[in-house]
Amino acid sequence: MKVPKANTFAFPFTCRSETANTGYRVYGLDTWLTRKFLHAIGDPALRVVLWDGKEIAPPGSTPTVGMVIRNRATLWRLLTNPLLHFGDDYSAGRIEIEGGLVAFMETVYQAMAHTPRFRRIPDPAAYRRNQPKLNSISGSHQNIHHHYDIGNDFYRLWLDTGMLYTCAYFPDPSVSLEDAQIAKMDLVCRKLRLRKGQTVVEAGCGWGALARHMARHYGVNVRAYNISCEQIAYARQQARSEGLERQVEYIEDDYRNITGTYDAFVSVGMLEHVGPDHYRELGRVIDRSLMEHGLGLIHTIGQNMATPMSPWFLKRIFPGSYPPTLREMMELFEPQEFTVLDVENLRLHYAKTCEHWLERFERNRDRVREMFDECFVRAWRLYLSGCIANFSLGNLQLFQVVFSRPTNNLVPLTRSHLSVPTRQS
Repeated sequence: MKVPKANTFAFPFTCRSETANTGYRVYGLDTWLTRKFLHAIGDPALRVVLWDGKEIAPPGSTPTVGMVIRNRATLWRLLTNPLLHFGDDYSAGRIEIEGGLVAFMETVYQAMAHTPRFRRIPDPAAYRRNQPKLNSISGSHQNIHHHYDIGNDFYRLWLDTGMLYTCAYFPDPSVSLEDAQIAKMDLVCRKLRLRKGQTVVEAGCGWGALARHMARHYGVNVRAYNISCEQIAYARQQARSEGLERQVEYIEDDYRNITGTYDAFVSVGMLEHVGPDHYRELGRVIDRSLMEHGLGLIHTIGQNMATPMSPWFLKRIFPGSYPPTLREMMELFEPQEFTVLDVENLRLHYAKTCEHWLERFERNRDRVREMFDECFVRAWRLYLSGCIANFSLGNLQLFQVVFSRPTNNLVPLTRSHLSVPTRQS
């Protein structure tokens, strides 16, 4: 593997590219096993091309998507653990996809949903299954470092100019990613009913765009916490360059160490990395941080039922991550007797956000390859494509939950404030 030019990150598995076994015969057992594999994942409408060119497809059909398996060893790995080995073998070039990766994954996911082995069923222990590392303070640092500290130059290639790595909000499907991210930040600010002079604490601030947006356009003072050293360094530099260092303070620390009391608590895109074992702990942090008449907002990827994450995704992309159900999220609110005021699902907005990210990523794939290698390019293409497929099919959701204390009667009687601009400028 090449040493990345942009930083010291190394992708955490060896990419052993393998070409087709030209001249190696496909036996009857190979085709039989391929058909058994397809049946096990629900007989999706796809064709499989084996290493000698032999094609296997559903009788009487012409599938629009297909999978090329380069050698027998790859086929065997798919048979033993497809949820792990498909990702690794695709990343290494031992599997090629025809007809578009997103369309392929949607086809497979839809078929798998009707199989006994892969059907999604509620699992009370979902969070603990296939978790390489749980989210203690030290474990969280390692998990976040794995994904976020691989170089700001990499993320700058395909995120918007504000470096927001969370779901955008598209008031119109035609708006740019930049405008959609600004619209998302305004939506969050309106839900929190921010007013000049208020104080806000943000848990998990990414590259800091929301904190600066709240300060600049709503006149609030923000303390923003994050444990990614790369992101905090970028956020501080941006605050200085924009003249906001007196209004925004970026703190490189864990959310569990938040201090002070505030008019608003906000967390956008962090809960996925907290884990249900720590929701009550986060709830206690919010309870000690939020003033009596304060408002809070949690923005998180979620799911409709508790099911484990893909082992490949946990191992290669986002260790320690877990998207909660709304029921699981109530562990944040019920023990502290917080009142849930508003719940909105932005699932299709996230599918569209990921489409923008993937398009920009593909435009810059040569640069990404120079920073890392081809294996990394293919792994992240698979990750972004899988996100589009999962949000489009409803396997993943995007929840925004607004809450307050039960004694807070200074809350709007209608939702009209969400459509009325309240910016200072």
